[in-house]
Amino acid sequence: MISKHILTEEFPEFAEKIHTLKMEDAHFKKLFEEFDALDHEIYRIESDSEPASDETLNDLRMKRVHLKDGIYQYLVSN
Repeated sequence: MISKHILTEEFPEFAEKIHTLKMEDAHFKKLFEEFDALDHEIYRIESDSEPASDETLNDLRMKRVHLKDGIYQYLVSN
C-alpha cells in the first residue's frame, strides 16, 4: 500500500514537540519542509503520477530515511 510518511504519525510521541518546533525553530521548520517535500515527491512517483526510474526512487527513499534519522536526532536532543 502506498502511503505518505507523516512525521507526527512516524513519531507520535513527539507530535506536540514537532508542532511547537515547526512554529518556533527555523532550522527544524526547514528540516520538516524538506522531509515533507521529499515525501510528496516519492508518493507521486509511487502512485504513478510522476515517472522515475527505480534507481531514482531508491535514491529518494534513502534521502528520506537519512533526513528522518536527522529529524529524530533533533527531536530527542532538543
